[in-house]
Order: sequence, then structure tokens, then C-alpha cells
Amino acid sequence: MAFAQDFTNYLSHEKRASQHTVLAYRKDIEQFCQILDLQGDTQIAEVNYLMIRSYVMSLSNQEKNNRSINRKLSAIRSFYRFLRQQGHVSTNPAQKVKSLKPAKRLPDFVPEFQLWTEAVFAHEKSTYNQMLVRLCFELFYQTGIRRSELVNLLDRNVSSSQIKVLGKRNKERIVPISTDLANLIANFRKIRAVDAANEPFFFLSEKGKKLTVKFVYRKVNYYLGLSTNLAKKSPHVLRHTFATHMLNNGATLESIRKLLGHADLSATQIYTHNTFKQLRDVYGQSHPRGAQ
Repeated sequence: MAFAQDFTNYLSHEKRASQHTVLAYRKDIEQFCQILDLQGDTQIAEVNYLMIRSYVMSLSNQEKNNRSINRKLSAIRSFYRFLRQQGHVSTNPAQKVKSLKPAKRLPDFVPEFQLWTEAVFAHEKSTYNQMLVRLCFELFYQTGIRRSELVNLLDRNVSSSQIKVLGKRNKERIVPISTDLANLIANFRKIRAVDAANEPFFFLSEKGKKLTVKFVYRKVNYYLGLSTNLAKKSPHVLRHTFATHMLNNGATLESIRKLLGHADLSATQIYTHNTFKQLRDVYGQSHPRGAQ
């Protein structure tokens, strides 16, 4: 279908969306066309809001997660917005379809008393991988960067005081780093592959190749399993941990928003539920009988 391919090209080249986003949107549009049995661009252009609402309800009846359904609906809205801009349709039929109310999902994070120690990485077979995996963990935890941002981190953007991160939609942000993290980075640089100069990326495997997202996920999943009792064990948990610990220790939502690279504050506010420790301390210090 030409419409779907044109939309994919638009996302890639004009919106400069990530490959992951482009693939997810393309998959959502293909699923939408398949379920509604849309045979070609002509039928796509004839879709009305009742058909889209029916599609949303069919997903809901399949007990799909509301958040997942809303993401698919967002993809359809974007698709028809693009078609309207191109003059293929006169209105966006998805605009009249309301999103489903998502269930509140509390982010998983590592409690401070379960934070890993250097010794846990001794499970790695080589000194190189011990330092590599430990540095990945510390960079996730101390900066809150995403997995894709970590594997694509350029060597020239890592200094002794900060890292320059290329985030979603190619937005750059500067994140400061601690002295301890800077020392880990300096030590890792000393043992990187001899031909590392030919690779622009900071994180390289023992063979001098760019890390894969699968490698990073597998290592984080394994070592979080050794050091915590969390059910969910992914790099994003470490991002949640960074934000939660920052908030619990006095950082403002706005500063955390900037460090995480969120477009607006609403995305950062999910961490406020984890500030009970801070609220309890304030209560104890401020209420006349709070310390009793």
C-alpha cells in the first residue's frame, strides 16, 4: 500500500523518528488495515470514525492493555493526519475517537538497600567485560540514559565531567557525571580494543565492535536478578531508579525532566508516587507531633 510506505518514509526522513518508532507505527498501521480488511489505498481513504472506534473496541475485547491500544490509536491518528496533509483525505477520522483511560502503572525501581556492588560483576569471565558491564550499570543509574542512548553514545561526547546524549527525535542534552563515574570511564578507555580509534562509539565489545541492545538487555537482566528481587529487570528499571532516587533526595521534577530528556513534565510526574520517604521526613520535621 502506497499510503503506508509514504507514511513510513515521512516518519523516517522528515520527522526523523527512531527506527524503533518507525517499525512500531508501521506494524500498527498494518494491523489496523488487516483487522478492518482494508484492501488498498482507496479503502483506507474511505475509513470513518465509527470503523476506527470499532477497531479500538475489538482490541479491548481481546483484553489488550489500554496503554497499548492508545499507542495504536495514536499511530492511526498520525497516519490520517499525514494523509490529510497530503490531500488524500479531507478529515482525520481518528480525531473523534477518544483514547481509553489507561490503568495507572507504577514504575519499578531498585530500592537503595538493594543497589549492586562491584563484586557482583565478578561473574564475568574477563576483566574487560567486568569493567564494561559495571560501567553500563553505573551510567544507567547515575545519568538515567536510555538503552538506545547508551549503545549509540559517541566517544567524542564523553568527557571527564559530562556526557552529551542524543535522545529521541535527535534532541541533544548534556548530563553531568560524578568523579567516581569519570574514573570508571577513564579506566575503561585504557583497556578498550586497540583498533577502537576506528569506531566512533564509546561502548565497544571485547572484539572492538559496537554493543548491541540485546547484549545490554541480557546483562542488565542477569545482574539485576542477582542483586534484587524485582520481577521486571530491564535497563529502563535503572532509568526509573535514577529518577526515583533523585526525587527522593531533593531534586526537583523540572531538573529530572531535563536530565531524562522528557519533552514535558507530565512524563516525569510518574515518579512522584515514590517520594513517600521524603514526605515522611518532611512530616516528621514539620508536624508538632510528627516525630513522636
